[in-house]
Amino acid sequence: MIDQIPPPDLPSVRATRERNRPHVLETPTHIWHGIDLESQIGSNTEVVLKLELFQHTGSFKARGAVTSVEALDAATRARGVTAVSAGNHAIATAYAASRFGAPAKVVMLASANAARVARARAYGAEVVMAPSGAEAFALARRIEEEEGRTFIHPFEGRSVVLGTATLGLEFSEQVGPLDALIIAVGGGGLCAGVSWAFKALQPSCTVYGVEPVGADTMHRSFAAGSPQSRSDNATIADSLAPPYTLPYTFGLCYANVDRLVLVNDEQITEAMALLFREMKLAVEPAGAAATAALLGPLREELQGKRVGVIVCGANIDIEGFARLAGQGQARSTCL
Repeated sequence: MIDQIPPPDLPSVRATRERNRPHVLETPTHIWHGIDLESQIGSNTEVVLKLELFQHTGSFKARGAVTSVEALDAATRARGVTAVSAGNHAIATAYAASRFGAPAKVVMLASANAARVARARAYGAEVVMAPSGAEAFALARRIEEEEGRTFIHPFEGRSVVLGTATLGLEFSEQVGPLDALIIAVGGGGLCAGVSWAFKALQPSCTVYGVEPVGADTMHRSFAAGSPQSRSDNATIADSLAPPYTLPYTFGLCYANVDRLVLVNDEQITEAMALLFREMKLAVEPAGAAATAALLGPLREELQGKRVGVIVCGANIDIEGFARLAGQGQARSTCL
């Protein structure tokens, strides 16, 4: 099955980057030095952060959404787009639609953070709510059929992967050779594009994917050798909790990720606290997952290495961040 999935290619990724330049930021990188960090992973480990939380819309999702909407012809854009999301992808789709003059009608989960709903509306999207993920996808498909809108998928498909591959290309060019790269995994759209780009540009770099314990769909898919689903996801990192994986992104992750690791919610909140304490970054749980893996299951394995860590998003309200990071800080103080 994997051999049947056409991967991206570097000319297409570079062309995508050029087309997206007016709408997608080249986000900065930073070599992280800190006494708390070094006390946990050693002073001889170099940690290079890719600060994708500074992207338009506050997450990497803008890359795939812009690529997907840009690829539509004028008539299709005029009919509008729709999407399903707990937050980040809805915001990104609304942003991309606004950049290309396309009306957006996005379906968000009833559990979505109110601040994320407000951001999607601020970019001009009409927001409709659904009680569950399955019902949200069904409603979006109905909107697509009845209103003629184009469905912008949150993680599956060549356009999404070309968009996220530009992040990998950009990071590789900015920082040069890495020994290892850590990427958060939800549906796999981010990991598929970035892991493919790094294996194309830096084949000796070891790529790690990170999932929450309570949303290990990609782990299950790797074990089965095919896309799998999970209906009982439970994690504070709701951006990393899709109900299933799908063939294109799964195949690219399976081919280019060297190892998957798991982190629990406590490790995620501790990473949130450390990122705020030393880097002054207020990230959402998904944005701290890669750091949590560095501090947890990969700590000993990556000591003395040059490690890239993608900080993928920061769409969280002030109260929610203070509560979760506060929990992580309290646990860190007790250790």
